[in-house]
Amino acid sequence: MRKLPAVVALICGLLACRGIDAYQAAPPDEARARLQRGGEHLRSNENGQAVRELKAAVALDPRSATAHMLLGQAYLAQGAYEMMAEAKAELQQALSLDPKLVWARFHLAKIHFDLGRLEKARDELERGLAEQPNLPHFLTLLGEVNRKLGNASRSIELHRKALEADPSMTPAHYYLGLACLDLGNEQEARRELETAVRSSYVIPEMYVALGSLYARRGELAAAGDLFLKAVALDPSRPEGHVRLAEVYRLRKAYERALSELELATREGKRFLTSPYFQQVKADTLFETARVYQDQGLAEKAIQAFGKVIEVDPEHGRTHRQLAELMFARGDYDRAGEHARRAEALGFPVEPSLQQKILDKPANSRRP
Repeated sequence: MRKLPAVVALICGLLACRGIDAYQAAPPDEARARLQRGGEHLRSNENGQAVRELKAAVALDPRSATAHMLLGQAYLAQGAYEMMAEAKAELQQALSLDPKLVWARFHLAKIHFDLGRLEKARDELERGLAEQPNLPHFLTLLGEVNRKLGNASRSIELHRKALEADPSMTPAHYYLGLACLDLGNEQEARRELETAVRSSYVIPEMYVALGSLYARRGELAAAGDLFLKAVALDPSRPEGHVRLAEVYRLRKAYERALSELELATREGKRFLTSPYFQQVKADTLFETARVYQDQGLAEKAIQAFGKVIEVDPEHGRTHRQLAELMFARGDYDRAGEHARRAEALGFPVEPSLQQKILDKPANSRRP
């Protein structure tokens, strides 16, 4: 089964450690005993046992909003997209029985977030905060939703508010770092991301984000160390392999780069159509194409970049690289097309190349 992104799962994991005490009391007798055992399994990350006990609790007492909510949470805790439909159904049932059950609303918002339904996630989180203001889990996830919706300033406000409520909220430091990057504040972003990776709750995405910042600043050794830590934490996640391949490529260690990309795509046929995994797939294909380009294998690079465009037609970095390759090939019309697309997407080609493309007359394609 394909794993979900880990950061929001971490927020849910931190929440699960609180047990079922924060929720309404379960009904008596066998249903209550099943509910209690299910909650204990959930706290212990024994998710299969949790699902079995909580399904039994729901069967014994279908009117228990708590049982439906915890069963939905147990499905999510399995960390697989394949369980999302079951989780969503249980959480919606919990809310239909008790609309004030804010933690069911939080987990439902998480599902919308993972599926890229950001407006729906925002609505659920705002409704939860209207019931209970200043909940750090809600503020943190709502902050990241706002960042993905293009409102980085609001995102920063929400994360700082979350950290005021709970200074140990590791995901808030991570997401705050990402929001600072969006606004071009690399110094503050670095500080927040370094705080996140010092936490005992560090996860691969945090190492990848900080390593990517180091790589952009040319600190390849430090970046490589962080990507290795990301891979060590979870070898099945592709992001660490892709970023490590980038470091190897920049060091001209092309075979090692391709080896890492093979590890990233080992289960490539199982990439799902969620925005998250489509982005990972596009990044993997893009880095593979860059290896070919840096090796001087222009035709292989063009073919590989074409696969990126198939996955993500608006991959700006790919259009920028294709503009360069097409110009070198003498295909000036297509070079111009890709240059225009790259600029529109925020990834303009170098000014000198742009001028060369503009200087070429239309339809002056090399035979």
